[in-house]
Amino acid sequence: MSIYGDYIKSVIRTVPDWPQPGVNFRDITPLLQNSAAFRKLVDSFVHRYQEMDLDAIAAIDARGFIIGAPLAYELGCSFVPVRKKGKLPFRTISETYTLEYGEAEVELHSDAFHEGDRILLVDDLVATGGTMLAAAKLITRSGGQVVETATIVDLPDLGGSQRIRDAGYGVFAVCSFTEDE
Repeated sequence: MSIYGDYIKSVIRTVPDWPQPGVNFRDITPLLQNSAAFRKLVDSFVHRYQEMDLDAIAAIDARGFIIGAPLAYELGCSFVPVRKKGKLPFRTISETYTLEYGEAEVELHSDAFHEGDRILLVDDLVATGGTMLAAAKLITRSGGQVVETATIVDLPDLGGSQRIRDAGYGVFAVCSFTEDE
């Protein structure tokens, strides 16, 4: 967790019973609207990764872009979007993953990485881990090496961060929420 983790967590809004009854949605919008909080959020990632040898930040569509782009800028490395199916204009590789209500697919340009590139994979939140694991597989298939996965929020009760660790990837989260918080 980041040194700003408790502060960041306090700025995130919980919306009960959305998008369905029994779900506590963790809304990062207030965090993004608060300039001091947003700066601390980006700084949390910069401080963690500033001394790592990274070639690129890969960020997952679409909220991962919010953190991935300024982080790539601050760290002086490239930014690579991992997009939902059908959103990239060039040759792509894709990976399908399971959702609680079906399947989804993410894509990456086939020339996004060079063999051995060191990649930080970023998204806004880890719930069940399916999207992050699918993106990590894409990066590996394209020749990149996932150095770590990074997220604003971890929901450990949903098991995603553990699934990601079990698959051999490190997980960094600025803050986490349990189901009863």
